[in-house]
Amino acid sequence: QLHLVESGGGLVQPGGSLRLSCAASGFIVEDSAIGWFRQAPGKQHEGVSCISSSGSRINYADSVKGRVTISRDNAKNTVYLQMNSLKPEDTGVYYCAADPYGPCVLRPGAYDYWGQGTQVTVSS
Repeated sequence: QLHLVESGGGLVQPGGSLRLSCAASGFIVEDSAIGWFRQAPGKQHEGVSCISSSGSRINYADSVKGRVTISRDNAKNTVYLQMNSLKPEDTGVYYCAADPYGPCVLRPGAYDYWGQGTQVTVSS
């Protein structure tokens, strides 16, 4: 059975950093596009970043470009999201999602499997 578990969220001051982890089980991340999404209160899911199964294609939302880096550790079957220079508007629940054999796109509807999310709060 396919599972995704996010971790690494928390409370951080503006300008701070967090590294989110997305640990996968039941499938191999190398065989899937993995996306990171976030949802602020009262808003819809917003695509943050994604990485293709080959790792050759990576996308970032304009709102996070230059501040966020997605990476993958195949040996640990885990995808990471390094977030720097965090802003209050980055606050939300962050989810990772998988689309086996799918493309790297920032469209939530393209992903079949989702984790439970991890809360990120950026506040002074």
